[in-house]
Amino acid sequence: MDESENQVTTVGYRIGSVVASFGSRYAFGVVGSGNFHMSNGLADGGTTFVAARHECGAATMADAYARTSGELGIVTLHQGCGLTNALTGITEAAKSNTPMLVLAADTSVGAGRSNFNIDQDAIAVSVGALPERVGSVETYVDDLARARHKALTSRATVVVNIPIDVQAESVPSGPDAPKFVPQPPPAPSEDSVTELARLITRSHRPVFVAGRGARSWEARDALVEFADRSGALLATSAAAKGLFGGSPWNLDVSGGFASPLAAELIAGADLIVGWGSTLNMWTMRHGKLIGPDARVVQVDLDEDALGAHRKIHLGVVGDVAETARRVTDVIPGARDGYRSDDLASRIATEIRWRDLPYQDRSGDGLIDPRSLTIALDDLLPAERVVGVDSGNFMGYPSMFLAVPDELGFCFTQAFQSIGLGLATTIGAALAQPDRLPIAALGDGGALMGVSELDTVIRLGLPMVVIVYDDAAYGAEVHHFGPDGHPLDTVVFPETDIAAIGAGYGFEAVTVRTTDDLESVRRWVDSDRTRPLLIDAKVTRHGPSWWLEEAFRGH
Repeated sequence: MDESENQVTTVGYRIGSVVASFGSRYAFGVVGSGNFHMSNGLADGGTTFVAARHECGAATMADAYARTSGELGIVTLHQGCGLTNALTGITEAAKSNTPMLVLAADTSVGAGRSNFNIDQDAIAVSVGALPERVGSVETYVDDLARARHKALTSRATVVVNIPIDVQAESVPSGPDAPKFVPQPPPAPSEDSVTELARLITRSHRPVFVAGRGARSWEARDALVEFADRSGALLATSAAAKGLFGGSPWNLDVSGGFASPLAAELIAGADLIVGWGSTLNMWTMRHGKLIGPDARVVQVDLDEDALGAHRKIHLGVVGDVAETARRVTDVIPGARDGYRSDDLASRIATEIRWRDLPYQDRSGDGLIDPRSLTIALDDLLPAERVVGVDSGNFMGYPSMFLAVPDELGFCFTQAFQSIGLGLATTIGAALAQPDRLPIAALGDGGALMGVSELDTVIRLGLPMVVIVYDDAAYGAEVHHFGPDGHPLDTVVFPETDIAAIGAGYGFEAVTVRTTDDLESVRRWVDSDRTRPLLIDAKVTRHGPSWWLEEAFRGH
């Protein structure tokens, strides 16, 4: 008999039931005594509870799930150490403006000597999350509704601290929180619409760069229509990769991952419009992709984001889709802008990294990561969702693995922590269950987050885990090695990561040449009853192109 069958239950259990009514299909956590009843309330309320193996993994799964499903992210944690273990994942979510509720147990009022006692409100603030608190048995429903409202309207990660003495109070089963009624997003001012239309009509080489705030089909359709009318080329930040898939004017990702042609065209623009994009140093290559005479515009719901990373000539507060539609309506006729038949031909043949010539450096028992990723792109089904960890390797899966749309790519890199990629892909896989999940990891990040291989097995996910294994923290090797610094602290003996995967229950293969990928082909053609781990022993000849550019930028 579950707790919901009792007429009187605890506030902790009811908190889970109330949050379940918010409509998210999944919640994530590591259960301890402080969040045991909350987690049961969520599960009994109809939300599928996913038990992660580490709190950081749980928070990252909730973050990725929210990004890839459009639902509110939910994670539950034990007090004190449960919250601190999850902190990197929470920071990533907060920096990414992910709407997420962190239901964190807290010590009882007055329990200052408890070994779990820390200032959880201050911790939330310190990483950019918003703190909230369940204050009493009388207010818990309103407190939760307020936290949900903040998360959804402010696109914020909200840490809801819930004292265990309040959780233990008895309460009759009561009503759920009122339904959330979203407010219409702010419309752009008439003056800003007029000024943006003026800049567009005077521009000969406009480029639109869409970011995280434009990740919706509504925004995509409005931006494509506006770009067709104004003659603009289309690009994205890494977080919005795939948004303009299928458009002949798609330059793919702007910034360090950009192909040479994409970088050339963006740098040649006389007008750059960031749509829900901060146009930060990564997206604009430390400003190198902004020509000396280019005008820069930002459109964002958050007024504080306008001009936060660079000088802009116009800032527009407004919804991306609505702003694009309004400006489209006032532009007098269609224009060629940056577009031409010759340029369309170049984009078709030179934008994808995999289509560009390169020197294959495979040999001596190591495979070139470009050759590896191109072969996997051909082998693995096109309907996929790709999660990428951080590290020297990350450009290869990001730019050599095609994705069907923006929901096929989940990029938890706002905090630039390694170790989040596997949990990222688990969350994204649950949000997109009809797609093949592909986790792309470095060996450092894989070993840091290795416990979540168990979660993949328990969930029965048909996941492919690719480990770009250079037996090192490659970014540090290539950053400090050229200056002659000792590298003993960042280079390791070779690890049999395939054996580790097999120990968890994966089918596993070690890849040193493209011939070794025949095992991958057989797995793809099988019933895929077990997930697959590919331990790819990759070449170590130098930094990847994007990392070399980043080092020069610094």
